[in-house]
Amino acid sequence: MRLTMYTDYSLRVLLYLGSKQDGKLSTIQEISDAYNISKNHLMKVTFELGKAGFIHTVRGRGGGIRLADLPQNINVGTVVRRMEDDFHLVECFDREHNRCPIAPVCGLRGVLGKALHAYLAVLDEYTLEDLLFNREGLRQILNT
Repeated sequence: MRLTMYTDYSLRVLLYLGSKQDGKLSTIQEISDAYNISKNHLMKVTFELGKAGFIHTVRGRGGGIRLADLPQNINVGTVVRRMEDDFHLVECFDREHNRCPIAPVCGLRGVLGKALHAYLAVLDEYTLEDLLFNREGLRQILNT
């Protein structure tokens, strides 16, 4: 299983914001520079993170973004489910577009479904706080 870059960037933004002291505001440009990734991509990601309620956006001069909640209240599984556009591991997971001729008798769908459920269950066990166990190291690397 593989997460999209969109979800990867979303988690990176949350880690960056979580590493900041006292919930200080950050800019998309700062985060873009820290990770050496496209500012345009991050603008889309932060927009969606804001819509989902994971971050708070302050507009205008001196504005920026910060976490909307404490890191211990942001569940990793919830973030991944919200940011991923689908979990169709194989064609038969998509009922609307499934054209696999063996789908009615194939056991693979059940096995992969069980694996996906286990994958998400593990992510559900963790919060952003759990991922921030080495904030000082993150701050040094990301220059926050």
